[in-house]
Amino acid sequence: MAKENQTLPEFLLLGFSDLRALQCPLFWGVLLAYLAALLGNCLIILLTRASPTLHSPMYFFLHHLSLVELLYTTDVVPRTLGDLAFPHPHAISFWGCAAQMYVFIVLGISECCLLTAMAYDRYAAISTTHSSLIFTLPFPSHPVIPHFLCDILPVLRLASAGKHRSEVSVMMATVVFIMVPFSLIVTSYARILSAILAMASTLSRRKVFSTCSSHLLVVFLFFGTASITYIRPRAGSSVTRDRILSLFYTVITPMLNPIIYTLRNKEVTKALWHMVKRQVSSP
Repeated sequence: MAKENQTLPEFLLLGFSDLRALQCPLFWGVLLAYLAALLGNCLIILLTRASPTLHSPMYFFLHHLSLVELLYTTDVVPRTLGDLAFPHPHAISFWGCAAQMYVFIVLGISECCLLTAMAYDRYAAISTTHSSLIFTLPFPSHPVIPHFLCDILPVLRLASAGKHRSEVSVMMATVVFIMVPFSLIVTSYARILSAILAMASTLSRRKVFSTCSSHLLVVFLFFGTASITYIRPRAGSSVTRDRILSLFYTVITPMLNPIIYTLRNKEVTKALWHMVKRQVSSP
């Protein structure tokens, strides 16, 4: 079995080559979202390091979330852009596919944990084994992955044996690393809602509710699309739908997180203007 895997030449990533009419708009959309994610997350990392007013636990988590987002998107998006720029699918080596999947899983789990910790911190303020096992399975001599990255399920479904047990393992891992953190986040925000309703001032309620609702939007986008992708059985899956859902948690949420979590925050805005003024006034 190990020998068979060693003789595998490479995986063929289908990407969006079967949707040629969408390749051009997808390329520009993904590129703009990626650049916005890079700019926003780099800005947050810079601000949380440079400004003494942002050295609280909340911004400690934001700093590390932005770092994870940078690595997370860079693991997937540059290759996706390269594939979208050409009409034909491109190959990825066996070990390249394994490395991308491993990094994607580790960073995805890290983001789940950070989002959970941030939700708990906000409430207090107001009131990788599977990837290595997959690559021990036998694969066809010329495997084609109908996806734009080496994600767990698309690669797993190429294997000729042991798929059922591995899919059950993926589902269990999804429950542990996605559904449990998501449940904790929902619980935290339910308590936040309770605290908001107990506030006497209508203006305070509106302000806190506006902030928390935007945070919940990102949480639902990330956890919702990821859980639908990994929990839905193969019989109910669609190749095109899986790829569109994957774009949400690999491209869209990393772009939205800097805007929603910090750039709407008055402390961060104040720190940003202070840094800009200091740079402008310095000789």
